Amino acid sequence: MTTVGSIIELYELKAADRYGSEQVTQLEHALQCARLASAAGAGVELAAAAFLHDVGHLVVERPHMIDSEIDDLHQFVGLPFLRGLFGAGVLEPIRLHVEAKRYLCRAEDGYWERLSPASQHSLELQGGQMSGADAGAFLRHRFAQDAVRLRRWDDQAKVPGCRTGNLKHISALLESAAGCHKTAMVGA
Repeated sequence: MTTVGSIIELYELKAADRYGSEQVTQLEHALQCARLASAAGAGVELAAAAFLHDVGHLVVERPHMIDSEIDDLHQFVGLPFLRGLFGAGVLEPIRLHVEAKRYLCRAEDGYWERLSPASQHSLELQGGQMSGADAGAFLRHRFAQDAVRLRRWDDQAKVPGCRTGNLKHISALLESAAGCHKTAMVGA
């Protein structure tokens, strides 16, 4: 079973590589995303999701690169690794963060143009802009708004040299988020 310690170890071992074709590492991106979530007042589960949203890139054999024409499905690949330790408040925003990008391309003028070239490329592989019907279905999902918030932090968390927290701080955050799941399981 996955533990907070095994997640931290995964990030220590694999997250020093560049985040796809962006100018930051996987770890810098994850830490920046969690910092943005915390600064915006997100609860511990959503802040944990912000840190973990791209964990699938760390567990897939070959993560997406701008020169690749294969979608690595990272929003799904990481979920089995996290399931059991975290509940829906962490897992669902992660699962939906790609759909949130597709939704925002439909719903918000200029969103596509603000995406990084790597994010624009991956969007095309992920299905492109949502249809109107898909956008309506997305908005009815219980965690749609959390996924949209996570997506916005994801877009902003690509700043080279940005100061962030560290894995010790993240470990405490992840323990708190895991505790929310344990409490919910006991109460169920």
